[in-house]
Amino acid sequence: MREAAVISQPNPLQRIPGVAIVLVLLIALFSVIAPGFLSVANLSNVLVQSTILTMLALPMTLIIMTEGLDLSMGAVLTLTSLCVAIVSLATKSMLLGLGAGLLVGATFGVANGWLVAIIGIPPFVATLGTLGMAQGLSLIVSDGQSVVGIPHSVRDIYSATLLGIPVPVVMALVTYAAFHGLLYHTRFGTYIFALGGNREALRYAGLSPNRLLIAVYAIGGAMAGIAGLLMTARMNSGHPTAGLGLEFDAIAAVAVGGTSFERGNGWLLGTVLGVIAVGVLRNGLNLISLPSSVQVASVGVLVILALFLDGLRSRA
Repeated sequence: MREAAVISQPNPLQRIPGVAIVLVLLIALFSVIAPGFLSVANLSNVLVQSTILTMLALPMTLIIMTEGLDLSMGAVLTLTSLCVAIVSLATKSMLLGLGAGLLVGATFGVANGWLVAIIGIPPFVATLGTLGMAQGLSLIVSDGQSVVGIPHSVRDIYSATLLGIPVPVVMALVTYAAFHGLLYHTRFGTYIFALGGNREALRYAGLSPNRLLIAVYAIGGAMAGIAGLLMTARMNSGHPTAGLGLEFDAIAAVAVGGTSFERGNGWLLGTVLGVIAVGVLRNGLNLISLPSSVQVASVGVLVILALFLDGLRSRA
């Protein structure tokens, strides 16, 4: 009798503990040492403030699944935020501002993918170069100054609600649903897994790994454009250093969430938990008035702790 081959699916519960334990510990800690942390207003604030990072961390998950990396994402977010502010200020149109941000972000994404896939530059080096380009362009287009006076149609997005839910949270939920469907329910999602795990299989199937890789980086750039709209609305202006360093938080959230940097192994829900963990950590440290330098170091500790717990679980 021929036995059917059975492909075992990973149990999500086996992948949660690292990030979930850290998240629970953080909530318990700040509920004791940070007055008002558990208030409804503050928890809602954590979710709203985490939306921009969510829009960066989800595409970063796909990029890391291809054994890549995008260090330019924070700088590209800054540039797209400035583009949204400048174009919407000039045209009084939020949609045209968003279109400009999407165009600039997608262009940088395609450039990153082209440098990595076609030219063969390592992702770390390629995106480090485009990071510098995006930073320089941000200073040029803004002349080093904040762009203020943006129309209400842009700045009201961050404070608006839909059925009682903040619009940024709704946008983050829609983004997660879209990425979940893309990764787990489309052929393109299957190709993303193969890009990190078995590129030869794609070639044997007559597909171009290079084109797929460029598409993945382009998605990351386009999402930076959408996040740029939220950043502009959040700050009520465009600022030439607004998103710098956010790529570190995005990579941290992906790593904490359990996505592997090799073999095409990624998990979007884990990334969202990682984003919330980073958001809780930064919010709690703000409430106890610790400086931003300490917050950056704490995010690094968070990554190490979560990966350490996952390592202990795997060995056990």
